[in-house]
Amino acid sequence: MPSVLPDGEPMPEDGALPAHALEGAGERPLGFYLHVPYCATRCGYCDFNTYTASELRGAGGVLASRENYAGQVAQEIRLARKVLGDDPRPVRTVFVGGGTPTLLDAGDLVAMLGAIRDEFGLADDAEVTTEANPESVDPAYLATLREGGFNRISFGMQSARQHVLKILDRTHTPGRPEACVAEARAAGFDHVNLDLIYGTPGESDDDWRASLDAVIGAGPDHVSAYALIVEEGTQLARRIRRGEIPMTDDDVHADRYLMADEVLSGAGFDWYEVSNWATSAAGRCLHNELYWRGADWWGAGPGAHSHVGGVRWWNVKHPGAYAAALGSGTSPGAGREVLSEEDRRVERVLLELRLREGVELALLKPAGLAASRKALEDGLLAPEPYAQGQAVLTLRGRLLADAVVRDLVD
Repeated sequence: MPSVLPDGEPMPEDGALPAHALEGAGERPLGFYLHVPYCATRCGYCDFNTYTASELRGAGGVLASRENYAGQVAQEIRLARKVLGDDPRPVRTVFVGGGTPTLLDAGDLVAMLGAIRDEFGLADDAEVTTEANPESVDPAYLATLREGGFNRISFGMQSARQHVLKILDRTHTPGRPEACVAEARAAGFDHVNLDLIYGTPGESDDDWRASLDAVIGAGPDHVSAYALIVEEGTQLARRIRRGEIPMTDDDVHADRYLMADEVLSGAGFDWYEVSNWATSAAGRCLHNELYWRGADWWGAGPGAHSHVGGVRWWNVKHPGAYAAALGSGTSPGAGREVLSEEDRRVERVLLELRLREGVELALLKPAGLAASRKALEDGLLAPEPYAQGQAVLTLRGRLLADAVVRDLVD
């Protein structure tokens, strides 16, 4: 959940959507994202809309307390019910992210899920995920989540090496994420993800290989691996600017990605999105697929983004302002934009090209189609899907995905 909000038109106080936003809604899945903005400490690379306890002292601090938070999110879920009216869709996916959702009591996460169940109902096969920091859960906590309806969990591992974790300001010890996978399995979780970051300054090939080996040994059915991005305004960016640690290197990122794909593929994982691998179709993150395929989701919480029927909006950033808006009976929305057909076409190309199934060539304009033929000649797109009307990235194409998609949309 990036900390910078876009510009846009004002959000109506009641959160009402244009009438066209719900046209054909029954044909689209509906998901919920619940943002928990609290962290025990701020990681040096993080640019998300999160707050430590010290950052919430003063104005708005009482309203923004963790103890009140589950009730505030439930208020927004009830607002969503009013805005979406008699929309009959049960919720297909729920994803609780942050921040560190597991800084809240497990009962609070279950209560937020209960509010969605009460207002909308959950699909029989609903995917319900929470992110978790390894040091903020134990077997009893995980058991409460599972009993409360969560069936998928994502642990932030980042690395198996202590010196890499230290650069990232991560507080868990090596080995703890792997233990969490076993504890989640024992609690009855069907699907478990481990998040990795590669390209951290000071990380060697051996360090990265050790992290991949540790992940495989832990036995999750899903792995996400992301190149470290140095965001302006973060502590990591300041350290690099002062020369304390070296800048990240794109060539190193490419080497790390190739190693990840080789090792994970050899262990039975298949890529289904450029940065995500799963051992089966059931192991994919369905909630993220809602984003990538332009479905409908409601984002509740400070700074959370939502999208319904081509209308995108975002909430106020600060937890105090969020609580105050809900307390006054108004929408916490800070602004919104109504996407044009061209906006939606471009977003489909941007997002669907990253998926294993690729994007329909029919979505490309003449210049983009010409660029796709060049990408095919250069070995960036796979020939067989192309002959069937789909642009699908090759392994080399995945390394250059951002450049390929820019050419296709231009």
